Amino acid sequence: MRLPRGFTASGIRSGIRKKRPDLALIVAEKGANAAAIFTTNRIVAAPVTISKASLRASGGRVKAVVVNAGCANAVTGKEGHDAAKRVQFRAAELLGCSKDEVQLASTGVIGVLLPDAKVRAFLPDAVARLSSGGIDAASHAILTTDVGPKVAQASFAWNGGRARVVGIAKGAGMIHPNMATMLSFIMTDAPATPAFLKSALVEAASTSFNAISVDGDTSTNDTVLLMASGAAGGPTMKGGAESAAFVKALQQVCRELAWMIVRDGEGATRVMEIEIDGAKSDREAKLAAHAIVTSPLVKTALHGGDPNWGRILAAVGRSGARFNPKQVALRLGPITLVKDGQPCAYKEKDAAKVVSRERVPVLVTLGNGPGKAVLMSCDLGHDYVSLNADYRS
Repeated sequence: MRLPRGFTASGIRSGIRKKRPDLALIVAEKGANAAAIFTTNRIVAAPVTISKASLRASGGRVKAVVVNAGCANAVTGKEGHDAAKRVQFRAAELLGCSKDEVQLASTGVIGVLLPDAKVRAFLPDAVARLSSGGIDAASHAILTTDVGPKVAQASFAWNGGRARVVGIAKGAGMIHPNMATMLSFIMTDAPATPAFLKSALVEAASTSFNAISVDGDTSTNDTVLLMASGAAGGPTMKGGAESAAFVKALQQVCRELAWMIVRDGEGATRVMEIEIDGAKSDREAKLAAHAIVTSPLVKTALHGGDPNWGRILAAVGRSGARFNPKQVALRLGPITLVKDGQPCAYKEKDAAKVVSRERVPVLVTLGNGPGKAVLMSCDLGHDYVSLNADYRS
């Protein structure tokens, strides 16, 4: 796959990790307007702090993104902040831009200081390897416990031709709504203002990156960055009808990446797509959905292919959402298991078949209200425990 016009990328090994690639570089050749959303965790990694400040200082302009895997550079104090700043300065020097036009991102073990000397020494190699086809190498270099890279693309009609949206992401554990241990970098060659990009990104994230949960944890380094090079020409998007096609393409890419993240949940074998409707409000629906997707009992039953719907309703009951239990209904795919708060007649083997699929749709109706929510979560099995018990080994 090739990047949208105006972007190049590369991925190399700098020695942070023993064998795998660990340093990615994405460059907007003539600069790009940009917007980002970051972790909501109060413990924030140095690259997040620096990137937030730089994006404000540059007025939403970005020239490059430097991403390392192998260490999070979080909870590393002044040393970690200074190490990240040195990487930012070196990248700016090599690319001939302001330091504030360089965004930083890190992923890996919390509490491990970034070995910036290694990164700075290998940045010239990363620059030399930049190409429009370098997205493949970059998507591999940002991975941690991911099974494989996550890349998505979409195109849309623009300026008498076609413009593109391309995104890469990483994430498999510490995934929960309001961002997670994910990094995602999304690029388009369409022109857009930073303010419009921010509103479009927040909207797209609400139904993608902020609608998935693997294990209920939210990390310290989460970053989703959207960049627009404008190389496709045409009027600058500021919102309204002329930008609808772009918004649709952006949402498609974000949802595909989010699906890949939750499907790649550490040790995951299937994904549960939870839909809540009939709630008194969207907030009430989200309370119910969050309780289901973070329930170890629900997630382990899913892993075993067990249609144990009692665990789902028990999670809803403790969620804090207000509803009348006599109005509750639960459907597993095409099979209605509960109606008006009472079990229905169904064949256990039919329900088990639904729960054994890769995608398991669950609909819980709480009443007749307007509130709705949709979240995705994966199962929880032996491999999740093994991966996280040995994560630092």
